[in-house]
Amino acid sequence: MSPRIAFGGFLHETNTFAPSKAGLDAFVQGGGWPALARGEEIFAAVHNVNVGASGFVETARGLGWEMVPTLWCAASPSAHVTAEAFEGLLGELVERIAAALPLDGVYLDLHGAMVAEGFPDGEGETLRRVREAIGPDVPLVASLDLHGNVTQLMVDSADALVAYRTYPHVDMALTGSRATTYLAKLIGTAKRDAKAFRQIPYLIPIAWQATAMEPCRTIYGELAALEHESVPTLSFLPGFPAADFADCGPTVVAYGATQADADRAADAITARVMASEAAFNGQVFQPDEGVREAMALASGATRPIVIADTQDNPGAGGDSDTMGMARALVRNGAVRAAIGLIVDPEVAALAHKAGVGATINAALGAKSGIPGDVPLEAEFIVEQLSDGRFVAPGPFFGGSRMNLGPCAALRIGGVRIVVASRKAQMADQAMYRQVGIEPTEQAILVNKSSVHFRADFEPIAQAILVCAAPGPMPVDPSVLPWKHLRPGLRTAPLGPVFG
Repeated sequence: MSPRIAFGGFLHETNTFAPSKAGLDAFVQGGGWPALARGEEIFAAVHNVNVGASGFVETARGLGWEMVPTLWCAASPSAHVTAEAFEGLLGELVERIAAALPLDGVYLDLHGAMVAEGFPDGEGETLRRVREAIGPDVPLVASLDLHGNVTQLMVDSADALVAYRTYPHVDMALTGSRATTYLAKLIGTAKRDAKAFRQIPYLIPIAWQATAMEPCRTIYGELAALEHESVPTLSFLPGFPAADFADCGPTVVAYGATQADADRAADAITARVMASEAAFNGQVFQPDEGVREAMALASGATRPIVIADTQDNPGAGGDSDTMGMARALVRNGAVRAAIGLIVDPEVAALAHKAGVGATINAALGAKSGIPGDVPLEAEFIVEQLSDGRFVAPGPFFGGSRMNLGPCAALRIGGVRIVVASRKAQMADQAMYRQVGIEPTEQAILVNKSSVHFRADFEPIAQAILVCAAPGPMPVDPSVLPWKHLRPGLRTAPLGPVFG
């Protein structure tokens, strides 16, 4: 008989300092990810989409497994997952897995940095409950985002945790496939690899975690070289430095034929990360400074200058509505400039009511109440409208079917603004094109994203700058008002010590 494998997913990256929480509706909509799917719906929802479950399905199909789809959902990063959403979705996931017993294995597509109301270690509780439902002998393997904040409970509950190796995450589906291949070697045997788990004692800003840049490029190169028959899977997770709980931070997880094998690999990568602490930094511009630098570079450029509005990154919990960078573009007289997404459903609705070509008076953005931020009050010309439904084919979203609600391209002077009704990280050129803005024809593009935008925008960019306008995800995590970290953790590379 073919192995019978249950699979599902429950993904959220939690910024406990962000302005808005993730309720059930956030998972129903997906926020740039496939919408909540149950049972057989999951196959269509994740088909040809860059998510771990997609890689699982393709690999499991090739292995001839009987797949039992349970529940798969994801929501845009935000503050805590509400207790209602956490208990409802996790409860249903566990019930569906339990109802599918007997099973030969379970695969879960998880993030690794979920904080729920009442459960700071969201994935630890998820894996614990699934393990309790399936018993100690059924193999349980999960794929994780490299921004996961791994805990001892997660390591103890799963037989393996397998993390992405790219940021931008162009390997999400590939990681699901790698996790499935590892699960295959556990099926039908009682043998389990030894585990080694290490926590790194400093937080790493997400803006400097890009894996094509140093020091991550070297770290991940060495990590891949350490994998072999005696160390079948090895992960380094730089972590998500905005989750205020004791286990926030970078980790290393290794699996070996013997404990010595696992320890040796984990210690080697840990030593490399410790030696790289000072290298996790880069240049950050203030809004006006960054816009003026971009304008100067654009004067002699043949391709766009791209600016990362990193502190209001919706991929890190921002509401994608702060106006610091938009105001700087207008104030400095930028031309052939575009910025997105500004999430403001009220202004999007006003633009749709007025129609293309109309001029509207609006107070745009700044609805989330971030300190130091105010709406941009002005007259805007409505240049284009859309229903916000399109496919994002770039390497990060990987074919995800977007639904941003009513959208508009507004113009003020030489600046075009993409206004949307729902948030998603500006990580795909299609997010400009869906409202008639061709990104390759702009002199300056300002993206509300930290790193994921690089996957689709780096090939068209003359240069990339990082700017720090108001937002809930500081480029320097040491400035956050931490309360619950473990004592001794440095809140930035070579930075202050918590506690």
